Amino acid sequence: MSVANETIINVQELEPRLRHATIFKTFDGLKKGESLIIHNNHDPKPVYYQLVDMRGNVFSWEYLQQGPEWWDIRVTRTVPEHLSEGGTFVLNVPAIAPPSKHAAIFQVFDSRSPGESFIIHNDHDPKPLYHQLSETRGDTFEWEYLQEGPEWWNIRITVKPISKAGEQIIIVPQLEPRLKHPTIFGTFENLSPGESFIIRNDHDPKPVYYHLMDQHGDVFTWEYLTEGPYWWNIRVTRKAESATPSRDQNHAVGATEAPQFGSNEIIVDVPSLEPRLKHPTIFKTFDSLKAGESMIIHNDHDPKPVYYQLQSERGDVFTWEYLQEGPEWWDIRLTRKGSEIKETIGEIMAKDIRKADIFKKFGIDFCCGGKKTVRQACAELGIDPAPVEFALQQPVDDSVTKDALNYNDWNLDFLADFIVNKHHTYVKKYMPEIERYAAKVTQVHGSNHPELHEINALVQKVSKEMYEHMEEEENVLFPMIKEIVKAHNTGTKLISTMDKSFGQMIEGTIEEHESVGNDVDKIREISNNFELPSDACTSYKLLYKMLDEFEDDLHIHVHLENNILFPKAEKMENSVQ
Repeated sequence: MSVANETIINVQELEPRLRHATIFKTFDGLKKGESLIIHNNHDPKPVYYQLVDMRGNVFSWEYLQQGPEWWDIRVTRTVPEHLSEGGTFVLNVPAIAPPSKHAAIFQVFDSRSPGESFIIHNDHDPKPLYHQLSETRGDTFEWEYLQEGPEWWNIRITVKPISKAGEQIIIVPQLEPRLKHPTIFGTFENLSPGESFIIRNDHDPKPVYYHLMDQHGDVFTWEYLTEGPYWWNIRVTRKAESATPSRDQNHAVGATEAPQFGSNEIIVDVPSLEPRLKHPTIFKTFDSLKAGESMIIHNDHDPKPVYYQLQSERGDVFTWEYLQEGPEWWDIRLTRKGSEIKETIGEIMAKDIRKADIFKKFGIDFCCGGKKTVRQACAELGIDPAPVEFALQQPVDDSVTKDALNYNDWNLDFLADFIVNKHHTYVKKYMPEIERYAAKVTQVHGSNHPELHEINALVQKVSKEMYEHMEEEENVLFPMIKEIVKAHNTGTKLISTMDKSFGQMIEGTIEEHESVGNDVDKIREISNNFELPSDACTSYKLLYKMLDEFEDDLHIHVHLENNILFPKAEKMENSVQ
């Protein structure tokens, strides 16, 4: 059962109070690849969950025997032991099912307290996660590379402390129930004007807000720093004793006059709203604006987090103009943009990739047709541009493009690696399956559905084109882009030994994109938008599903190259000549 040097823990021989502690201590002493055996008279599965919760998914759990009298489990450490030093939680990303990876990381992040950290152990650089965390959680964490390849990447993510210097934090769950409210109220009563403290609780302590308001009146602010799902952190600040100025007066900014607001502009006076209503009110007011209309956000601190949240949830459909920037009041004019007649489809997509679903809905090619404006594309299709422009101005629901990563801000060498790791890998993984199913379905159903023969031929052609195309990119074009980035970063001149100019290489690659795109469009046309016939078998259904998904991935793949990577690389190449 056991191997040499393998520790066997006979649980029943231990005192109850020592059982879990012994298992954990023994596990913490294991090196990567080493294991221990748990021998018990019942299934010790609770230990599995406790290990995962406290150490992360850094081990394998193998049943050697499952009752009825004895249970034997081999627990093997699967990641380097130094990562878990001091009981650090480690998330072994490759061991998580692909659909659950980001959700698992975000769940672990949200469960950490300020100042706590955990480690991501991955087989490639998870930098896209950094951008996604930044967009959804803001500047609330530190990202530290402990190891950067070539085989493994280890990153320590630390949740930043939320308190200011000298600011008291009341951790409510640690207090006896009878002391919770008295501690909070006593702390508040000892505050001087302008001072604050933080309430940290495992549920929303909003009843305390109403209790404070009832006892002391409107003499404090209640600011949510985090709102669940595991922890609520609220900063309670005793207001300064100065009166709030009216909008007919200066906002105490030296001799500067108060900002002039338009007669029809809606003013959202944020400090006058309940905390839970602040963001919803701003978003609801913004959503009611027509193109060209504006609103004013009036607040007692810089509401820049609202900017990032609007950008993430609504896209690049507004302008953000500071009319006044402190020290006491901030006034921002938020204007909904009008139709961007001159903006190309590629530029729209580069700013907000979630617009892909809108273009797909109207049949507009956003990858190979990225250099056209919306109106040009609509004119070619013979459709009214007004509904398209209206849809582009609306909030975008998450969908196939739910990651909504801001690729436009990425370094070009990193973006090139991302395209290879994500999109080239996708093609190499699924194209052989699509080819097999296309041939199989054609053989079985081709006599009744002759269009399958043409689809099969196009699939084989696309496969050949894609493999040749990706090989050229991985071996020639992308290394060239990395040389351009290196020259730009080091301030040196680019020395090229290529027969073709960089512009010619890009032009040829874009032509290949158009060829593959036309073939994929033809497949959709022949299949009548992948409409299944009544006699379609499971393989038939799977083929059309894979072709539809392949098309979605190809569109994003080509968009990233045509509309972001190549234009920026050409511009950078010109600067290092």
